[in-house]
Order: sequence, then C-alpha cells, then structure tokens
Amino acid sequence: MSTSDKRGPLQVARRARLLERLQRDGVLRVSDLTDALGASTVTIRRDIAQLASEGLVRRVHGGVALPSADDLRDPELDGPSGGSVGMLVPSLDYYWPHVARGAEGAARELDLKIVLRGSSYQTEDDRPQLNRLVDQGVDALIVAPRMDVPTARTTIEWLAGTGLPVVLLERTAHAGPHHAFLESVVTDHAQGAGMAVRHLTGLGHEKVGVVLAQPSPTRPHVRRGWLEAADDCGLDVTGTVDMLVPDAQSPDCRAALDRVIDRCLETGTTALLVHADAEAIALVERCEERHLSVPGDLSVIAYDDEVAGLFSPALTAVRPPRGSIGVAAVRLAADRLADPRRPVHRVMISPSLQVRDSVAALRRPPAK
Repeated sequence: MSTSDKRGPLQVARRARLLERLQRDGVLRVSDLTDALGASTVTIRRDIAQLASEGLVRRVHGGVALPSADDLRDPELDGPSGGSVGMLVPSLDYYWPHVARGAEGAARELDLKIVLRGSSYQTEDDRPQLNRLVDQGVDALIVAPRMDVPTARTTIEWLAGTGLPVVLLERTAHAGPHHAFLESVVTDHAQGAGMAVRHLTGLGHEKVGVVLAQPSPTRPHVRRGWLEAADDCGLDVTGTVDMLVPDAQSPDCRAALDRVIDRCLETGTTALLVHADAEAIALVERCEERHLSVPGDLSVIAYDDEVAGLFSPALTAVRPPRGSIGVAAVRLAADRLADPRRPVHRVMISPSLQVRDSVAALRRPPAK
C-alpha cells in the first residue's frame, strides 16, 4: 500500500488543493490556507510538515513555499530569521524566569521572538494555552507540560501532531506507535545529586540522607542520583534519612521537618541533601530553633540554588543550568526550523555545585 493510500480522502483532497494553490501563488501563509481550505491551523501545519518531509514543499516563516519557486531565498540564508517561538512554562516565578531569560537572549541573537505564557502546577490540561499559541501563528513551541495529570499523554500526542518544531523543557516524552521521542532539553538532576553526595562523603560523612519536597517533578531524579551515588560510595542508605516533606509554605511543613530532625538524631545522619531551597532554609531554621548547629551538627546541601546563597549561613547548593536550558531549547527549535529533516536531538546539561558555608567535615569524637 502506498503512503498516499493510507491517507483519508479529506486529507488527500486538502493536500492536492494546497499544492494547487502553491503552484499558482508560489508562497502562502498558514492563515491564508486555513481560510481557503477550511481546516484548523494545527491541521494545516501537519499537512505542511508531511509535505516538507516528502520534499514537495519548503516551510518558510509563517507559511509554505514550493522548493522551485523563483522568489525563495538562498538556502544558505534560509535560517529562522523573523519567526516566533511560543513558550509555555508551569510558573512565572521560581526557577522558570531564569529559563525564560536564557531563551529570550538566544532568541534575540537568532532574530526570533519569544511568546511567553505561564501555566500552573495546578493546571489539569495545557492544551487550551497551547492552542492559543498555535492560533497566534508561532513557528515553533517550547513547552514544559504537566506530566503527572491524566491529560499528559494526549497533550504529548497533540504536540507531536501539530506539524511545528516542538522542544520539551525539563521533560522527556515519546509519541506515536513507534514511540518516537520529541526533542528535549533537560538538566541531569541525578548527576547533580551525585555531586552533592560525593562532596559530603569526601568530607568524611558516612550517613548522608535526602529530603525532598513532595510536589516537585524533579524529586524522582534527585532521589535516583542520591541512591546511585551512595551505592558508588559504599554508603548504606537503609539506616539514614529518606523522607518527603510538604511545600515550605504548607502548615504541615514544620511538623514534617521535626520528623526529619528526629530521624537524623535517631540514625546518626550527619549530612542531608534537601530539595528545594525553601525547604532547605526552613530545615536549617528549625535546626537552629532546636539548638542544632549547621554545619557543626548537620551539614546541609540545597538543590536548586535560587536563594540558597542569600541565607545565613549561605547554603552550599546544586545549581541547575537554568539559563543554559532556555538557550539550548531555542537553538534546537531554530535548527529544526532551518532543517526539518535533521535527526531528533535530546540534550542533557550538567548542573554545578556551589560550595558555601552550610557544609563542614565530619566531627568525629576524640579517640579514647
């Protein structure tokens, strides 16, 4: 069966009309085609993407052209100039503004415009916001979708079917019957956690625990890195702290932090990796209220480094490469716009460890 035989009659007719219009006009905007063909923006962009993959058309910003059209620009100059990239992140405060600023800087260098939208960690469905971005005529999408909601799978399939370049931020996902991956840029959070564990073991700590903010999507990766590094360093984590705490703003957080401290005292845990900054700061404050010294009695490393360095004592922290994540995502989108046939790229960027005052060498009791 040929490829065309697998298409429905409506799609075959729509593609034929699209190519007919191109033969007549040479270059068309997506908005012109939605009106002329009576189809949605997503449907038209999907048709254009399929035709481009077959070499029958070439995508240009905001529209489509025939490869042989006389008025096409030189391919060497046919970069992403003048296009727009829709960017949807789950929050416009904490972590994501740094990512957005990195993206905006990279976009300026490439003569692209970022159309930024903020969602929410309480949103059950990202598609209404994404639909609005597509309807505005963006040329590509950079998205950090909710992956822990019932609509996540349909959102990913929808993104894969838009016909637009799509780059996921701090998420990975696949779509379609062959589980083809979408392009993505992520932080190697597991490596970041491992760096913290190795720094602490290098200072003599043999019981290194982990405390994780329950609502964070980063939590599983940090815990995995803690486990892997502890195993590599020969640490036994079964007799240490491995606990979840609510968000630092929750009224239940204080009691949860008391349970963490009690567990440290019970198990002899002398060092903790805490995600995220707010929970690490709250833990240090609670230690002070209970007359425990940081780092004298307990060394603490925060994960995120949003405000860890501003606290007293300044917290040693793992810093994800937030700005670089945004830069890399825009460059992936631009490369895909310039070359729709390039292989899928999945980029992983390493975090760094910022050593400050909340960590000290293990204090051993004097020999008898």
